[in-house]
Amino acid sequence: MRLLIMGPPGAGKGTQAKAVADHFGVPAISTGDIFRANVGQGTPLGVEAKRYMDAGEYVPDEVTNNMVRDRIAEPDAEKGFLLDGYPRTLAQVTELDSMIDATGHRLDAVLCLTVDQEAVVGRLLKRAEIEGRADDTEDVIRRRLEVYAEETEPLIAVYAERGLVVSVDGMGEIDDVQQRIFDALDDIPQS
Repeated sequence: MRLLIMGPPGAGKGTQAKAVADHFGVPAISTGDIFRANVGQGTPLGVEAKRYMDAGEYVPDEVTNNMVRDRIAEPDAEKGFLLDGYPRTLAQVTELDSMIDATGHRLDAVLCLTVDQEAVVGRLLKRAEIEGRADDTEDVIRRRLEVYAEETEPLIAVYAERGLVVSVDGMGEIDDVQQRIFDALDDIPQS
């Protein structure tokens, strides 16, 4: 199974990604984890990414694409993967298409967790308080939601046109959301 998981900040993507990946026997691949691993190992891509990260800039698509390409080429991703945090731009959608096409497979589904925006703001404010994230103010959280709406939601429309989007209500108890995800994805044919 080759999956993407998408949804606004606070939708529970990180919480659900591992369980979904385990369910299908594929690795959960987070671009944040890829960045940290490459930087930590001092790989050439990691050194290049660190330059941008240290300057507070976005890592360019070319570097991100190469890291994702390397990661999904690893043996544990041969039977599939769940990507979290990629793609984030239309150019990355095109690049991911070519990466998957090169393997002789296709993207099987794009899991979109839908949530109530006000509930998400509350959820993120509570998480910020529990985890001591002083910089996660309500204004910052609302801005992150705006950026998601501006930059990522258009990608969902692209995948919806391809008939790949599987929307699941991300509100409620973790186990209930997880069961809804499994129910929605278990009938998807795998490439």
